[in-house]
Amino acid sequence: MRNPISTAILGLFLLFGFVPFGQADEAAEITKMTKEKVNNVISYLRDESLDKEVRNKQIIDEVNTMFDFNQMARLSLGKKWKKTKKQQRKEFVKVFVQRIQQSYLEKLELYTDEEVIIEDAELTKKNRATLTTYLVSKGDKKEMIYKFYKHKKRGWLVYDVNILGVSFIQTYRSQFSGVLKNKSMDELIEDLKNPEQS
Repeated sequence: MRNPISTAILGLFLLFGFVPFGQADEAAEITKMTKEKVNNVISYLRDESLDKEVRNKQIIDEVNTMFDFNQMARLSLGKKWKKTKKQQRKEFVKVFVQRIQQSYLEKLELYTDEEVIIEDAELTKKNRATLTTYLVSKGDKKEMIYKFYKHKKRGWLVYDVNILGVSFIQTYRSQFSGVLKNKSMDELIEDLKNPEQS
């Protein structure tokens, strides 16, 4: 059985209907990439011979190739991003990415071999796509929708995830907006570095 939260790092998946040939190729590319990455992560989780540190590095390497964490960091600040100094942006992205990656690894510890269903990707508009996955265990079916955009150099990357109807980016944006009403950007960065103290 697999843990629902663990799928966050396990995937990117969707449903695609009739589209022009070129778009169908794009959708198929996203689906193929997602399935390969998910299968790789699952194989790491199931390999009991792997040292935990080695396993975690392999998982993060897989995730880094399909998620645009830098873009997610920018989107999570919303309008605040443009008002943030260059050095602060750089530091924020660094700690934000570390925070997300660590959170994913912690949630993967809950993985107990649930079934992951990956549907076909669907192009929603030019250079945008979604992919739906389901985590199934004991009759329970949880939906996760991954949102992609096409990067000029890196190809299709995830920039947001909807988990049970809740946007990952919007959740963080709301949290950060609330913090920045009472604290400075430097204080927010420190909070991200030391979450147990914030």
